[in-house]
Amino acid sequence: MQQPTAKKPDTIQAVVDKKVKDLMRDWRRLVEVPYTASLAHTMNVLVANCVVAVPVAAPPGHWIGAGGSMIMEADKSTGVVRKHYIGMVTMLDILAHIAGSEDAHDSSGDLLDLDRKMAVPISSIIGHSVEGLSLWTLNPNTSILDCMEIFSKGIHRALVPVDGQVEEAVGVKLVESATSYMMVTQMDVLRFLRERTPEIKAILRQSVKEMEGINENVMAITDQTKLIEAIKCMKSSFLNAVPIVGGDHLHTQLITGRGRKLVGTFSATDLRGCQLATLQTWLHRSVLDFTDAVRNSLLFEGSVAVGRELVTCRPESSLEEVMEKVVSKHVHRIWVIDEHGLLLGVVSLSDMIRVVRHSLLSQLHT
Repeated sequence: MQQPTAKKPDTIQAVVDKKVKDLMRDWRRLVEVPYTASLAHTMNVLVANCVVAVPVAAPPGHWIGAGGSMIMEADKSTGVVRKHYIGMVTMLDILAHIAGSEDAHDSSGDLLDLDRKMAVPISSIIGHSVEGLSLWTLNPNTSILDCMEIFSKGIHRALVPVDGQVEEAVGVKLVESATSYMMVTQMDVLRFLRERTPEIKAILRQSVKEMEGINENVMAITDQTKLIEAIKCMKSSFLNAVPIVGGDHLHTQLITGRGRKLVGTFSATDLRGCQLATLQTWLHRSVLDFTDAVRNSLLFEGSVAVGRELVTCRPESSLEEVMEKVVSKHVHRIWVIDEHGLLLGVVSLSDMIRVVRHSLLSQLHT
């Protein structure tokens, strides 16, 4: 007698039936900057709104969007196009611009003129990082599994048309017109999954090692690396953050981090809110000293300071524990160390989303 087909767990099914619009309950108005905004102004916008990336808006008909995209905002009553989103700018783009010139010193040996660099229009640096080469939209009716697939492959964020009416939407789009947009990010997906912990407890209680969520190919800088060299390393490798490891020698390039003592972390977002005059004096000092100053809120004015503690886990840490740390500490990766504090690898937001999606699909198909 044929056995009845096992029923998909109701709790798992309830999670995978969700759509992108179910992530939008507490979303706020899209934060953006005009194409004429300076880099300095854009950094102020990032700090004031506690975000790490902003779309850039321009008048329609004058620009080709990043990656050939045509993402427009139109008037709700007339349908007339009001603006064209031409790209996304992140802190890594700004870092790349700071480090991009070969004239790190002028002929008199003075430090790089950051005021001059930060006065350029934001439109001139779109595409300095890999993420800035494309601009994506996701329909609000895209399934959570399709959204997770996209975010597991290196796309960190996408615009969502508020009035999207397509019932069945698959994948990202490069062409879109809507009356307004919001943004969905990898962090939004992780917050959603954390809220569903009771439904997916069996998945989240597994260790990051068991779920193969650890990337052991991790590059690092040493505690003697100068800040300007760290910025150049991140620019050349398109890294948003690097671990700082102990070292006996001054390195100007990335080194293999695995097996070395983890002593700190340097992220592109550490530069948010740092006054340009102050940053200029730090460029040729130790990156570890700089991150210590950031953590102790010594480089910032007023309320913009955000301390950066070293967030780590062990290979046997559960995915639930790791997810809780990245969401509560608002970091975008977590370094994996052994009992001696030696670096073993990294778990990124993309890794977490990838392994949870794989497990959800596995349970649905059993």
